[in-house]
Amino acid sequence: MDTFDIDSAAFFTARRPRLQRIAYRMLGSVAEAEDVVQDAWLRWHGADQEAVREPEAFLVRTVTRLCLDVLKSARVKREEYIGPWLPEPYIDPADDEDDDITLPLMLAMERLSPLERAAFLLHDVFDMEFDEVAEAIGREPAACRQLASRARAHLAGARPRFPVPQDRQKEIAAAFFAASRSGDVAQLTRLLSSDVVFYGDGGGKRQATMNPIFGQEKVLRFLLAQKVKAAWDAAELLQSASIDGLPGRITLEPDAMLQTMALEIDDGRIKAIYVMRNPDKLGHLAPPGHLARQDD
Repeated sequence: MDTFDIDSAAFFTARRPRLQRIAYRMLGSVAEAEDVVQDAWLRWHGADQEAVREPEAFLVRTVTRLCLDVLKSARVKREEYIGPWLPEPYIDPADDEDDDITLPLMLAMERLSPLERAAFLLHDVFDMEFDEVAEAIGREPAACRQLASRARAHLAGARPRFPVPQDRQKEIAAAFFAASRSGDVAQLTRLLSSDVVFYGDGGGKRQATMNPIFGQEKVLRFLLAQKVKAAWDAAELLQSASIDGLPGRITLEPDAMLQTMALEIDDGRIKAIYVMRNPDKLGHLAPPGHLARQDD
């Protein structure tokens, strides 16, 4: 490998985390994002790099267009999906991620067209100018402004109305997990909002809810039933983590498989509960033996 090749590889490696975030935010799948970034690396490695005037723009454009291709087939797959579809849980390495895309916003982005999603993410989240966005998605800058504007209108209600500081979110989450484990009905009632929604994604591979559960009374009844039926109170806590920007935890369930649970908190109460049980969407997490076990 000559000096240029070494510099070329180092350049790509330094930008891989950003490219990975763009691909994941576009696709909602860690595995597909990794495949896209790997494909981008192969195209970068095979390109006449000395002729590339703006290498970083080249990489972003390549990743974005590959994601747009994946999204075309993803729409069909999600229409055929068994039960509620949730994005693969992304475990944030730190709570101070450089974007504010949370799990509820990612679900709301499913209503956008692929081009609207790309324009919104590249401009509003990754701070690219509309000229750069236009290069990436193959549209005129004016069209990209319209795409991003339409996306913002669709997403207006997806962010919390009354945001709660992260430390307070963690306190609420800890109280919820303790109460759900012990079956403390009074505490759970205080923590759940009246219009709380429970989403469970098993993908047809593991038992989960076939439809979202709406309302405090029904969600409370479901949680208490799971404590008995699924022995959720016997699950082993492996890690408390920020999951797609929400406080959550990774557990090893009695069936010896992983599960993640993330909580959407607004105005001091839990607005939504997101549970991932589909093993196909948990494979990117570290094997149970490599996750740091924690005390409850």
